[in-house]
Amino acid sequence: MERFRPLGRRRLVTLLTAAALAASGTTALSSAARAADADLVRNGGFESGLDGWTCTAGTTVASPVHGGTAALKATPAGSDNARCAQTVTVRPDSAYTLTGHVRGTYVYLGASGTGTTDVSAWAQSAPDWQRLTTTFHTGPSTTKVTIYTHGWYGTGAYHADDISLTGPGGETGQPPAPPTGLTAGTVTSSSVALSWSPVPGATGYAVYRDGTKVSTVTGTSATVTGLTPSTAYAFQVTAVNDTGESARSATVTATTAPGSDGGGSGLPAHALVGYLHASFANGSGYTRMADVPDAWDVIDLAFGEPTSVTSGDIRFERCPVTECPNVESDAEFKAAIKAKQAAGKKVLISIGGQNGQVQLTTTAARDAFVSSVSKIIDEYGLDGLDIDFEGHSLSLNADDTDFKNPKTPVIVNLISALKTLKAAYGDDFVLTMAPETFFVQNGYQFYGTGKWGGQDPRCGAYLPVIHALRDDLTLLHVQDYNSGPIMGLDNQYHSMGGADFHIAMTDMLLTGFPVAGDAGNVFPPLRPDQVAIGMPASANAGNGHVSPAEVTKTLDCLTKKTGCGSYATHGTWPGLRGLMTWSINWDRYANWEFQKTFDAYFG
Repeated sequence: MERFRPLGRRRLVTLLTAAALAASGTTALSSAARAADADLVRNGGFESGLDGWTCTAGTTVASPVHGGTAALKATPAGSDNARCAQTVTVRPDSAYTLTGHVRGTYVYLGASGTGTTDVSAWAQSAPDWQRLTTTFHTGPSTTKVTIYTHGWYGTGAYHADDISLTGPGGETGQPPAPPTGLTAGTVTSSSVALSWSPVPGATGYAVYRDGTKVSTVTGTSATVTGLTPSTAYAFQVTAVNDTGESARSATVTATTAPGSDGGGSGLPAHALVGYLHASFANGSGYTRMADVPDAWDVIDLAFGEPTSVTSGDIRFERCPVTECPNVESDAEFKAAIKAKQAAGKKVLISIGGQNGQVQLTTTAARDAFVSSVSKIIDEYGLDGLDIDFEGHSLSLNADDTDFKNPKTPVIVNLISALKTLKAAYGDDFVLTMAPETFFVQNGYQFYGTGKWGGQDPRCGAYLPVIHALRDDLTLLHVQDYNSGPIMGLDNQYHSMGGADFHIAMTDMLLTGFPVAGDAGNVFPPLRPDQVAIGMPASANAGNGHVSPAEVTKTLDCLTKKTGCGSYATHGTWPGLRGLMTWSINWDRYANWEFQKTFDAYFG
């Protein structure tokens, strides 16, 4: 190895001469190029929240920060590395430097789509702010790159701040002109068809309902769904291209038609729904149909179960005398059902439950499902069907990425079976669903296996079923219990145990939400009369039980927008249908606490 030697006189003169030439303009081209460089990242300091960024799991915090008043905090999960990304316009065949400051374990900063070699830098362990930097050269035709930061699966939260990309800016162009000619066409009780004139240079259009973006399309028409009957709505449209979004068009108003209430016209304005343990006993004891109080408007018989997971052949077996000594006879049971119906109540068969896994993998299983469920409905003279598929009944194939156009056989066959039953029994057929939060609201963050794979394929798997049947659906009562933390529309995680969880989860159903964070793929809101909130009847019934005071707080927030706490809802819904509970038996065990709370609130 060569030792250090002082600069000789000739070497020193050479360096001084080079410096003088640079100052006199010999290197003017290079200086001009550097002067044209700019920081191209939008909101790199996260001072405007997540504006400009697309994150699978992230929020902004006031501490710790590297600079300014905010920084990104993102928490990886077992199947998600909490990636936050931004697409930036760049210039072909140009040099760029990406820098950022991070904290945490295994934090990455990188760029993809460079047209040459994609790059990244990472910190294995950064207990305090650490600067990451990397450089790249764009390809000869590259005009956009994606910069990103992420953590590593299950390693805890990381922080990022002051992210910059310096280099020559690309050609930004101009946003398109606002659309003209917006017109409302066909109007139903739950939808409005819109059309408008094309805009030169537009690559897509965004549709707004009452000031809120509800969908993006590539053509010049769209149908806005999930609307409430006999309600006036205001619509606007914008044009979009790579540069940005135009101003909004002139407003068009339309009033939806009166509705058939999704087959639930026989229900009161506010309904109490409960599951009745009809085929088994547990710690709550057996409750005879005739002993169910009149307060219960919908009684779900739990459960019809398949002969095997994939057979589609559903059987309903009444609780045997050996397990339920006080069980009534079949004749008494059927007579009690008729008495409930004469009093205006609805009695349904609920299919699935915790132990009843149902996978309609084939059309033969689909047909067996329709046939066997029809036999149960006919034998007991029931009003309809409740779908309570849990566990591994529903999941999405890896290539099934669009909830509006599902491909997975278990999803497609279930939709087909339910539509067949609805058509066979007519408008008065009551159809309800009781999915878990993992299959519905968790779709805000994750859908199926995800863009990069590795996610649980069950994430959001109920969304295509709900969407396909939204015009036939009487009630959706998601189980807001036995649930892990779920991210709400405020991009914060909400956990069971108080009104906040029920408020956030219900607000998502009534507002609609982008699926897997894709603003161009929005799950439309349901009507308030289609939504009931699922809660455990008592602490014995399931995790997530809340006190009567928290139930009341939930209803006050959603129907009156009072007492909402830290979560800000996106509307007020006095027409919210009501409450669902697991179960009537457990409520009886708890001295009818849940029923009394409902009656006290709605009268």
